[in-house]
Order: sequence, then structure tokens, then C-alpha cells
Amino acid sequence: MSTAPTRPSDRSTDRPFDIILFGATGFTGRLVAEYLLARFGDQGQTLRWAMAGRSLPKLEALRSELGASHTLPLIEADAGDAGAMTQLVAQARVVITTVGPYQRHGEALVMACARAGTDYVDLCGEPAWMAKMIPLLQGPAADSGARIVFSCGFDSVPFDLGVLYLQHAATQLTGAPLAQVHGRVKVMKGGMSGGTLASALATIEAMGKDPALARTMANPFALTHGFTGPPQPAGDDAAYDELAGAWTGPFVMAPINTKNVHRTNALRGHPWGTQFVYDERMLTRDESRARSLARQSKLQTRLLGIGPVRGLMQRFLLPKPGQGPNQHQRETGRYEVLFMGRTADGRKLTTKVTGDRDPGYGSTCKMISESALCLLQDVDQRMTPGGVWTAGAAMGLTLVKRLETHAGLTFSMVD
Repeated sequence: MSTAPTRPSDRSTDRPFDIILFGATGFTGRLVAEYLLARFGDQGQTLRWAMAGRSLPKLEALRSELGASHTLPLIEADAGDAGAMTQLVAQARVVITTVGPYQRHGEALVMACARAGTDYVDLCGEPAWMAKMIPLLQGPAADSGARIVFSCGFDSVPFDLGVLYLQHAATQLTGAPLAQVHGRVKVMKGGMSGGTLASALATIEAMGKDPALARTMANPFALTHGFTGPPQPAGDDAAYDELAGAWTGPFVMAPINTKNVHRTNALRGHPWGTQFVYDERMLTRDESRARSLARQSKLQTRLLGIGPVRGLMQRFLLPKPGQGPNQHQRETGRYEVLFMGRTADGRKLTTKVTGDRDPGYGSTCKMISESALCLLQDVDQRMTPGGVWTAGAAMGLTLVKRLETHAGLTFSMVD
């Protein structure tokens, strides 16, 4: 696996913008805009970028609040207007979108990118929608050259790339990948925004209307169309992990991340084997805490599955879309995730992935930005042709290097 960037493609260099950020006035979109402005400024000298959203007055107010020049371009476009989405994506080499829930607001934009040959990155943590869209997008994207990459935030970049990093190290050290990897969240300090909760609630509501979606959510191979691997460990109970030497409880993002990890393995031609086993859990201080997490997880699932209860919680208890952790919470947040496995001769190998900001927002805004820049500047069509990808399959260790250089993440082997 090469870690050296290839020459960027010159495809679509005649377009006026390198990157269009769609959803800039939302909570996460604003953070992405702040990050791009800090990295590149607003004059388009090193990066030609623009902010887009459905309200021009809100975009103008954001530009002023960020202290950006009036020369930073703004584009008014509504996610529900397919014609506007077609016009939008024709102007960019890459689109970053933070407008979710994607199952409600994302189809017109991603389909327009697939048809126009415009690369696309999002923050989607909605695997049922992704499973639906992959077969619809693959043909047009392959024909046009568009690289469509879902889940480029905390869903699921640290996990997808953490497994890839560990498997690369195992292959380098022993000549073979690990047959099983444990993903274990050791530290996760940070808040949650209303947009993330809106996506989760939209998925739960859709599952209530269509039982097939519940089966998709429960299937770790829901994103590897045409392939089903071996049974995977259950993740909803307390369990003692011998490899970690600790008790573990359920991890809320496991149903998303595990699907993306298995898709990366499939897209890369199963370098980790067709019998690869992977699961994610939260490390806890003791058995009591693990069992408490399991009970809480099951109770929340049951309550959110009841429409009236879900409505009351959404109205009175949960943050609204556009709300989220404040600057202090984002900057003092952090995370640490361990990926562990045993080699064929019994050696334990461990990779540690850390992030220096709140995972869902302070770190996510940097991860999605650098994913877009990686497609734009580092990964050409010879390395990653048009199609629907994961970050691990599309960019691999090239993105790891970029995240370590610019985004405050570290990837390391530990004893």
C-alpha cells in the first residue's frame, strides 16, 4: 500500500471553484467554513472555494461574522431543488456537504455530483440511506469520474483508517493481516449537536415505517452489496474483552463504523480476507459500568422507537438542529481509540488513534475538510477512479498522513 501521493488529476480544472461548501450556515458547516478560512484565506490564491446554502442573507451574515472579505463567493441553492443542485455542482471540483439528515436532504446533491463528475464528501452516519444510494450512484459516478465518499467525519474516518493502519502494520511486520480486529473506544469527550440527533431520529422513524431498514441496520455487511462475510460479534451487551483486559459496553456508533470498515475491505479486494471479523465497543472501568451502559443503550433504543416519546424528547430534551457544543467544549474535547488483534503466531498488535478536539465537531470539521483536499490534491483517477467509496478505500494512508499533518489526529503503534 503506497503512502506517497500521486499527481492530482487535471479533471475539471476549468471549473470556477476547487471546493464548494454546501450547508455553510449550519452548525457543522460554519465550523468547516472557519477551518477553510483559517487554512486558505478568502482570496482564492491557494484554494478557490465558495460557501453555499439555501439563504443568501444568512450566507452574507455568516461571511461578515467570520471576518471574511466580501470577495468570498456565496451561492444560494436549495437542497430540494434538483436543478439548482445540478447548477451548483457544475461549478466545483469537490463538494463538501454538511446538510443532513441526508436521507431527507441529500439525494439530489449527491446524484448531481455523480452525474457531473464532481467529487463529493459528506458526514453521513445513515447506513440505511447509504445502502440504498450506493447501487444508484455507482454507475453514473464510474462513468463521469466522480469519487463519492460518504462518512468523512468521526463517522467513520478514525475507525476506518485505524483498522487500515493496523492491518498495514501487521502485514508489514508478519506478512499477513489480522483475522480479527477489536475497535475499543478508550476516551471520548465532547458534545453532540442537534444535526446529529436529527439524523439518528430520522433513521429511527424510517425504521418504524419500513421493517426492512431495521434488518439493514443490523447487518454488518449492509454496504458490501453482493458479499456477506462470517457472523460478527454482538455489540449490545456488557462483555469482558480478554485482549483489552477490560470490561466493555455498547458503542453507539458501532452500527455505522463496522459497516464502513467491512466495505473498505471489500472495495480493496478483501486484503484482510473474506472471513475478517471486526467489532467496536466502549472500554469501561468495571463490570458494573459496562452493564449500566448496556441497560441505558437498550432503554434509549426502546424509548426512541415510540413515536410520541420520540417527539417529546426531540421537543423538550434534545438540542435542536443548528445547536451544539460551544467553543470551549470543542477545544477541550478529545478522543482515543484502540485497535487490537493477534497475529497467527500469537503476538498482540495495537494501534492508537487520537484526536485533539471534540470528536463530533471540533475534529470532524477538520476531517471532512482534509478528506476533500485529499481528493482534490493528492489522489488522482489512476489511484481512485470514479465510483462510491469509503475514506479508507479511496484515500487510505495518504489521508492518514494528511490528517496527522493538518487535522490534529495521530496514528501510532503501541506496546
